[in-house]
Amino acid sequence: MLDVHRLRLLRELSRRGTLAAVARSLSYSPSAVSQQLAQLETEAGVTLLEHVGRGVRLTAQAHLLVGHADAVLERLEQAEADLAASLDEVRGTVRVAAFQSVLHRLVPTALTHLADEHPLLRVEFVQLESTQTVTALLAHDVDLVLGEEHPDQPEPRVPGMHEQDLGHDELRLAVPVSGPLAASGPGGPRRAGTALTDLAAAAWVLDPADTPPGRWARTLCRTAGFEPDVRFETPDLLLHAHLARTGNAVALLPDLLGEQDRPALRLVRLPGRPSRRLFTGVRRGAAHHPVVRAVHDSLVHALRAVQQSTAGSLDPR
Repeated sequence: MLDVHRLRLLRELSRRGTLAAVARSLSYSPSAVSQQLAQLETEAGVTLLEHVGRGVRLTAQAHLLVGHADAVLERLEQAEADLAASLDEVRGTVRVAAFQSVLHRLVPTALTHLADEHPLLRVEFVQLESTQTVTALLAHDVDLVLGEEHPDQPEPRVPGMHEQDLGHDELRLAVPVSGPLAASGPGGPRRAGTALTDLAAAAWVLDPADTPPGRWARTLCRTAGFEPDVRFETPDLLLHAHLARTGNAVALLPDLLGEQDRPALRLVRLPGRPSRRLFTGVRRGAAHHPVVRAVHDSLVHALRAVQQSTAGSLDPR
C-alpha cells in the first residue's frame, strides 16, 4: 500500500522543484525528505527520481503517481469538509492570500463580520500579487485566494481549483481636481467619452506591462488612439492614487480603493463602464468546507457594504 504522506512529498517535489524547497515548506530536513521518497520508491517498486547535477528529476512513473496523489488528497479534503459540515459551529484556522486593494478595503469589514458570525474561526491573511496566489494555493501554503480578472484579459482556468464570484469592481479614470492634469478645468474632465483623449499627452502611472491590469490599461489607451506616456510603472494601487491626487500622473483606479483613499481626486466613468471581476479560489476538494463558505460570504458582505458606502461619492457619468 502506498503511503499518503509520502505521496504528498512527491507531489510537493513536483510543484516546488527541489528537495530543499520541499523541506522548507514542510519544516523537514532535506535528508528526511529524501529518505521518505526512497521508501516510496520501495513501496512503488519503480524508480521515481533521477539525479541531475546536484538536483533530482521526476521520472515518468513519478509523474503518474503525482496525478493519483492529487486525486487522493482532493478526496481527503472532501472528507475533512464533510466532517466539518457535520458540526454545529464553524471553527478552525483558514489562511487566505489576497492582493493590496482587497486587503485595504474589504478585509477589515469581512473580519468584523466573521468575528460576529463565527467567533471560533481564526483567519490569517497574507498579501500576495494575484499572479502568485494560485501557486500558493495548490502548494497548500494557503487555503483560499482572492483573484481578479480585467476586461478582455481572461485568466486560464486552473485544474484542481474551484472559483466563486465575489462581484465586479468598476474601473475609472483618476485625475486631480485641479491643475494641468485635470484636463478640462478645475472640475476635471466634463465628458467621459473625451476623458482619455484629453489626457493623451499626460504622464501616466500604470501596472507593469506584463500583467493583466497593465495590458488592459495600455489597450484601453491605444483603442482611444494614443500610446500612454508611462512615467511610473508599479502594481501598488495606493501609489497610483497618491501620484494622481498630487498631480504627478493620471491613473486608472478601481472603485474599491474607497473615498478616503482618494482626497483631491476626481474619478471619471470610462466608456462602456469596464470593471474587474473579483473571485475567490480554493482547492476543489475544499470547495464546500464551512470555513471556506464563511470567508467567501463575509467577503461578499464586505464588498457590498463598501460599494454602498462609496456609491454616492463617485462621478455618476
